[in-house]
Formats: sequence, C-alpha cells, structure tokens
Amino acid sequence: MKKEQKIVHGFSKKSRDEKLNIVTEKHTNAANALSLFKSFHHSDSKMQSLLEEFSENTISNFPLPFCICPNMLINDKAYMVPMVIEESSVVAAAANSAKFWFTKGGFKTKIIDTEKIGQVHFLWKDDITILQQRFAELKERLIKDCFDITENMVKRGGGIINIELKDLSDKEPHLMQLYATFETIDSMGANFINSCLEQFAATFKQWQSSQKECTKDGLEIIMCILSNYTPNCRVKCYVETTLDQLDNIVPGMNGKEFARRFRLGVRVAELDPHRATTHNKGIMNGIDAVVLATGNDFRAVEACSHTFAAHTGKYTSLSHVDIEENAFRFTVEVPFALGVVGGLTTLHPLVKLSLELLENPSATELMSIAVATGLANNFSAVKNLVTVGIQQGHMKMHLLNILKQLKVPESRKEEVIEHFKDKVVSVSAVRNLAERWSLIETTN
Repeated sequence: MKKEQKIVHGFSKKSRDEKLNIVTEKHTNAANALSLFKSFHHSDSKMQSLLEEFSENTISNFPLPFCICPNMLINDKAYMVPMVIEESSVVAAAANSAKFWFTKGGFKTKIIDTEKIGQVHFLWKDDITILQQRFAELKERLIKDCFDITENMVKRGGGIINIELKDLSDKEPHLMQLYATFETIDSMGANFINSCLEQFAATFKQWQSSQKECTKDGLEIIMCILSNYTPNCRVKCYVETTLDQLDNIVPGMNGKEFARRFRLGVRVAELDPHRATTHNKGIMNGIDAVVLATGNDFRAVEACSHTFAAHTGKYTSLSHVDIEENAFRFTVEVPFALGVVGGLTTLHPLVKLSLELLENPSATELMSIAVATGLANNFSAVKNLVTVGIQQGHMKMHLLNILKQLKVPESRKEEVIEHFKDKVVSVSAVRNLAERWSLIETTN
C-alpha cells in the first residue's frame, strides 16, 4: 500500500532545533544524525547565528576546505590566492602552474569591459509604431524616474549606460523587451539592476496609460530581471614564453614537442563539445574556487561562462593556443560579473579575510585573479593529459582520501605512500596492499 505523503507546514517559522528534530526523524538513526548535524555548529553562538542568517531553513553548516594557491603572479603583482574547493588536485594543479609561470612573466590580463545587462520582458498589443516613435521620450523618463536608485551608483562612476527597445514579436506574438545595460563598479549589481528594472516597469505602465492612442490592456509586463549572461563583462588572460623554456616541463620531452602536443589537446576541445565541456570544467575549477572564497555567486559565473562557450552556435573551448615560430601563448577569455562590496563580502568573516589577503582588490582586479587561477588549472590539466595522463597526479592526490576511507592507521600511511610512489594508484590496488600488510580488517 502506498504511503500517504504529508506536507510540512510552517517549517521556516520553526526554531533550528525544531527543524533538526523534524529532519533527523527521517534518518535510520535519528540520534546519531542529530548529533552529527550539531557537531558542525560553530562553537561561537554569535558566529553560528550569523551563518544561519545567510540562508533559509538552516540546520547545520557544511564546511569546505579553505586553501591557498601561492606564487600567482598576475600583471606583475604576486598574490596568495584563496580557493574554496574539496578537490585537492585542483589546488595542486593551480599551485604547480603558478610556480612554473612565475619565472616566465606570470599571467597577464586585460579587462574587455564591465557592462552588465538587465531586461524588462513585456507584451505590447497596441500600435507598435507609437512605442517606436516615442521611445526616446520614454527612455528619458525611465532614467529620470530611477534617480533615487541610481544616485549613489552614479556618484561612484556607475549607473545606467543605455536602454534599447527590442522587438521579438516574430518569435512570439507581441513579445518585446527593454534591454538595459549598467555599470555597477565594485558590486556584482544584481539588487541594483533588478531594482532599476522594476522601476522601469512601473514608469512604463504610467507612460503607456498616458498615451491617448493606447488601450487599457495594451501593455502586459511579463518579468523584470537581470541577465547572468554578460558577454561584454569579460576578461582575457594569457601566459606566454619561448618554446625552449618549455624544455623538460615533462622529463625527457623538449619544448617544441610539448607545445605541439599541448596545442593538439586544446584543439580537440575546440572541435569536440564532449571534450570542451570537461576542458572548460577544468577552467571553472580554478575560477569557482576563487569565486566561492570571495563570497561571489559561482552559479552565475558558471552559467555565463558556459553560455559564452556556445555563443557561436557550437559549444567550444574557452581557452586557445597560438604557436608562432619560437613563441607559445596560451589564452582564455571568459565573461562573468564579480563584486567586492555588498552581499557576503561585508558579512562573512572568511570572505573578508580572503579579500584582505588579496589586498582588497577592485571588482576588475578580482576578475583578473579568478580568471588567472582558471587558466593555471587548465594549463596543468592539459599538460598532464597530453603527456603522463590525468590519473597519475590525480590519483596520487586522492591516495590520502583512500587511506582515510580504508581506515589505515596514521602510523602506517607513510609506508603505503612510499610504496605507490612509482605505481598506479587505484582503490582496489590500495585495498589489496592494505589487506596484504594487515592494515585493515578483511571481510569474508
């Protein structure tokens, strides 16, 4: 007989302990689950209260490692870059690349632009020529009515850049949009942009109703929302060197041969969407880790970057290689919006420390740091893929996790690590060795 499903009413209004009790009742061992959830509460009650205010229906905390990538030389400035990520090989890859490129000029970046986008989507059922011919008048009023929202942003050098009228009625009857561009300086700008857009909608309704030729139902606002696809809020990053400087980057391989194989590895990602997806994920490994550490929205960054990777109509690599005579250049160009004021940047203590560690960068400087970390990760990944293979380094980094999973005693771990120094690491290989050496209990 099918079990009756019951809705949980008023969950958000309950205390944290009440929520915990409701949730842990779903576990096989409720007492153990309750104890484990509580063990991740911060020992400082004020800090725990602060953490709980960041989100909704919070019952515990989910810690992730806060890591450091040293030796990142970006535009001739050295950084210790904070990375929040659970995968050790990502941090190791970034650190290895950073150290390699440090003595070769480091990472160079260029901000293409910092333009953000917002849209008011609507249906226009009146005569379209009225809207088109009088749009300049409407645009002026839209900007004027937003003055209370934009005043402070304008003083900092930002605000509304432009508003365009776009006709999409050939795709959907009566569908149109106000396409607005913004400069938000050091904030990511989501709240600012959405506030402006909603004021646009209110002003638009008033303006439409004041036009004698327009009808009561001639305008229907569908939604007002920023776009996380910001193709003109974009940063370019590259590393470059001579081919001879790549000699022995992999023991026994000269720089010319390495560069040839590396270019082919990237070329595969340019041509094959299956490879491009994983290739770009490698770039985002570094970018996302910095975005998380600095309290920014990694989901928005991911969505924007992958949309850009497909903007030509085919999903392709975000990074590219150029080899001319004796010169090697590896480049990535990615759009995303970051902020260093507002949101978690002023609330989360570790985010504050991250930004302080980076010497309180501007939003554009933070974009440069994030994209350089992404390129560093991508360089290490492609280097390994086209030479020794990805698993050699990855699984050796994973070895400690396997030993922990198998509950190998701390006093014996060094022996196992030494044994696998020149061998392929796999879960089964480590388990077999641990059982032969009586490091774990065998199961019948």
